[in-house]
Amino acid sequence: MATLKHLASKSADYGKPIKYLMFEHDRNGTPLRDAEGNLIMRDSFILDGINCTPLSFDKECEMLNWKYHKNQNYNDIKSHHYILSFDPRDKEEGLLDPAHAHELGMEFARKCFPGHQILVCTHSDGHHGSGNIHVHFIMNSLRKLDVEKQPFMERDIDSRAGYKHNLTPRYLKYLQAQVMQICEREGLHQVNLLAPARTKITNAEYEARESGQIAMDARNEKIRAAQPQSLLLKKLKRLLPGSPAKKPLSPTSSSRTTLKTASPTQLS
Repeated sequence: MATLKHLASKSADYGKPIKYLMFEHDRNGTPLRDAEGNLIMRDSFILDGINCTPLSFDKECEMLNWKYHKNQNYNDIKSHHYILSFDPRDKEEGLLDPAHAHELGMEFARKCFPGHQILVCTHSDGHHGSGNIHVHFIMNSLRKLDVEKQPFMERDIDSRAGYKHNLTPRYLKYLQAQVMQICEREGLHQVNLLAPARTKITNAEYEARESGQIAMDARNEKIRAAQPQSLLLKKLKRLLPGSPAKKPLSPTSSSRTTLKTASPTQLS
């Protein structure tokens, strides 16, 4: 199924998103470098700009902010990041390739975020190796151009230059409906995004959960690397069905080594 995720940022560094879109990062979001200290370019990506030039996105956003005297305070939301992730089966079954996904992303951005400076970037590798094609939309929170008022705009100023992106529940439902319509039209896998989710988590909870998973994966890897292969095999055999029961520890034993295997968390 296709999903749409939204993140709001207070960071004044508009150049950081460009680096994330173009260069490799580890699971903690740290840029990867080669032996000479240079950033490592992603194997493949498609990058476009709407109402901006991609490689000067940062400077153009800063100039617009100064023009309208907006986004000058620490607590101001400077940018918005949307991620449209397509179902991995769309790629596996030959229903979607990165170029076509990028076309759909450009269509979505122009229709849903009119008048904004937007970076549109398509990645084909998925998040943490999930393999799904996904499109990033990173936009200045401040609108650059006057546009015709759209059905999802609740205030007159929502269509005017110099005013900020206003994501309301009604607007979000509109965005989700657009994703569903695109997938239905293109014959892609999709579910009803407007149906209430059984479990909802905040972005902070999501990031905390992911950080905990990363830490557990690191601990497990250290355990595996530190112990001889024969010892690991013995431990695994005791966990398999039908393995002989383990003898109880003697009363003087006070320590125990536990091998935990954590399943990876799937992201879009």
